[in-house]
Amino acid sequence: MQYSNITLARMDKVATIRLNRPDALNALSHDLVGEFAHATQDVAHDPDLKALVIRGEGRGFCAGADLLFFDEALDNLSLLPGYIQDLNNALCGLEELPIPTVAAVHGYALAGGMELMMACDMAIVSDDARIGDQHANFGLIPGGGSTQRLPRRVGMPRAMELLTTGRWLSGPEAVEWGLALRSVPADSIESELESLLAGLRTKSRTGLALMKSLARASQDVPLRDGVALEGATFARLFGTSPHPREGITAFKEKRQPEF
Repeated sequence: MQYSNITLARMDKVATIRLNRPDALNALSHDLVGEFAHATQDVAHDPDLKALVIRGEGRGFCAGADLLFFDEALDNLSLLPGYIQDLNNALCGLEELPIPTVAAVHGYALAGGMELMMACDMAIVSDDARIGDQHANFGLIPGGGSTQRLPRRVGMPRAMELLTTGRWLSGPEAVEWGLALRSVPADSIESELESLLAGLRTKSRTGLALMKSLARASQDVPLRDGVALEGATFARLFGTSPHPREGITAFKEKRQPEF
């Protein structure tokens, strides 16, 4: 597939999807959403990849949905259901990828941009980033999952403040609230991102996939059920993958395992 609203690159076991509508602050047009969903599935089926990075071209990460589209949808409501379904399928597909995902956020991550950031497993943000929901500022409500993901991430009181006031957070505030992993000066995002990715490239993709699926399942099941699921998965890994044997052999031989 030829991409015109995003770019997809692979290098050294890491894929990078870059939103590429800088003149619109990478607003999530319907075409961009479709390309994004296709690219994530392409990444999912590449066994050589150990991580996916999501970035934005130009002055910001993503300013949300394309309001020009919604202006058109006011006079043609039939446009809305397909867009909302495709957007949520794309974000859920991102969450379900079998490798860790990292949002590298600079500038604005607003509304749908924050929803995209939250659908990633981790986020590294610039200190001067501006992160928030802002639907309430325009008489709208979220359609890409903020009312569901945000309370799970930051708790109900803080989620309600962001949702109802339209407040923006800085990078350090996003870390304090649990929305981001680390906040760094804008010119340090590359080095901080590389430090994180270096710790992923050498890992077993099978192990990463199982670790991620178990961690995500923990949000939806009782503790005892989750622990039982982890134990069963641990045992299954030993019976179905060569990686535990390689890891233990490497440990005994005092070398780096090769996955």
